[in-house]
Amino acid sequence: MTEMVFGTAPSRAGDPILPRWWRTIDKWSLACVLGLFAMGLLLGLAASVPLAEKNNLPRFYYVERQAAFGGLALIVMLVFSMMSPRQVRRLGVLGFIGAFLLILALPVIGTDHGKGAVRWLSIAGMSLQPSEFLKPGFVALCAWFMAASQEVGGPPGKLYSFVAACVIVLLLALQPDFGQASLVLFAWLVMYFVAGAPMLFLVGVAGLAGIGGFFAYGSSEHFARRINGFLSPEVDPRTQIGYATNAIQEGGFFGVGVGEGSVKWSLPDAHTDFIIAVAAEEYGLIMVLAIIALYCTIVLRSLLRLLKERDPFARIAGAGLACSFGVQALINMGVAVRLLPAKGMTLPFVSYGGSSVIASAVAMGALLALTRTRPQGEMSEILRRGH
Repeated sequence: MTEMVFGTAPSRAGDPILPRWWRTIDKWSLACVLGLFAMGLLLGLAASVPLAEKNNLPRFYYVERQAAFGGLALIVMLVFSMMSPRQVRRLGVLGFIGAFLLILALPVIGTDHGKGAVRWLSIAGMSLQPSEFLKPGFVALCAWFMAASQEVGGPPGKLYSFVAACVIVLLLALQPDFGQASLVLFAWLVMYFVAGAPMLFLVGVAGLAGIGGFFAYGSSEHFARRINGFLSPEVDPRTQIGYATNAIQEGGFFGVGVGEGSVKWSLPDAHTDFIIAVAAEEYGLIMVLAIIALYCTIVLRSLLRLLKERDPFARIAGAGLACSFGVQALINMGVAVRLLPAKGMTLPFVSYGGSSVIASAVAMGALLALTRTRPQGEMSEILRRGH
């Protein structure tokens, strides 16, 4: 508790790995992640019961599965958080290659689960969404390229990262999965900005993304339907957005009471994409603000710790992971309150889903590893060594 208040101490050579990890980890961010997972289980107790009954399963079937996935995810996160930046980079690149190959296989062996987008692989009765695991690997790959480009005589890493971003965005858009494609592009823009990209170039890329959106609107019925629903001045109360909006309004400041909400019986995705609507209805604005505060704490603390980081890879990759984590949460909650078009994106560590929670654990574990306190010397010492 003392270190949570006064900060962590840098590691000392020869320390056992666990004490060194505990001294150098950002304990506030770790506590916030555990808080989000606990809230996810609490909300799952309410949100997933209707789905279990509909599928003739035990009432808490999905909660028990989420607890099992969550236990595995926490182990994965802790293991990743103990790694060095070099190990994060290596595993991230290998993970990217594996997820990329799985995405290439989706048109052949993928399924859409009736949602109009081929995003999942069904393996031994379980669903795997490769794009969830692609994101942290993509961040590691592009950060590696960008960091290498800053070395004397280094490769044109920024160009390589741009090509990789274009390929991944195109593949995701073809599924179609415009939400994940937008998130990947946003992560790349953040990393490129941190790596020292000219603002004119970033504006140009954003403009090209807008042109791509207009093209997608004209060529994809799936995309056009969601945009039209978002732009419509009236909300159809029988749609998911309609149910979610009504639930949030009914919840008020303190909610209708634990287990008293009705939206979970109407929303097919109440336990995944619209779980924030369940939180707002049963627990009110207080619960929603608490969830937002946890996400903000993780993102802001991570970025502040990265300001002290001297390793270019750690700084670039950490910024990409932190910002994409926060923006994914923002998109999920923005859709529920109709500030954004429907995206089909989960709320990290809160929504139900094995792929989502484990992939989020990989990303958060890598972020915790990159933001650990490491002896780096004062800037003046670094400048003197450079002469």
